[in-house]
Amino acid sequence: MNDWRPFVYGGLASITAECGTFPIDTTKTRLQIQGQKIESRHAELKYRGMIHAFVRIFREEGTKALYSGIEPALLRQATYGTIKIGIYHTLKRMIVHDPKDETLATNVVCGVIAGIVSSSIANPTDVLKVSTKGEVSMKCIKQENK
Repeated sequence: MNDWRPFVYGGLASITAECGTFPIDTTKTRLQIQGQKIESRHAELKYRGMIHAFVRIFREEGTKALYSGIEPALLRQATYGTIKIGIYHTLKRMIVHDPKDETLATNVVCGVIAGIVSSSIANPTDVLKVSTKGEVSMKCIKQENK
């Protein structure tokens, strides 16, 4: 019960995964925002799909643009992943001492509880991540159309 490793490893794994997937999230957000009519000059569609958007952002704006706004995402993963994976493993070891005795029900119950607790605690960081991501993407689109 005093094992801190699942918490640390869960946080590190979540942060690493976020670093790998953030450019995809940036591309997705740009695709979602591109057709919104904020001003008539911003209504033009610039990207034809995920791959086209990713390549175009990379070529025209560089790697930095793909990782723009990553800080709130890392904060979210540092809290959410740490709590979720740490609680999951801690609960599982409290209920089942021998891994051979694990059942699907035990894993599901521990996963549901860990997910509820971590989502509840990390929700403010998720709100920050989503709002920052939208703002950064809107700023980039407005700059492109000047």
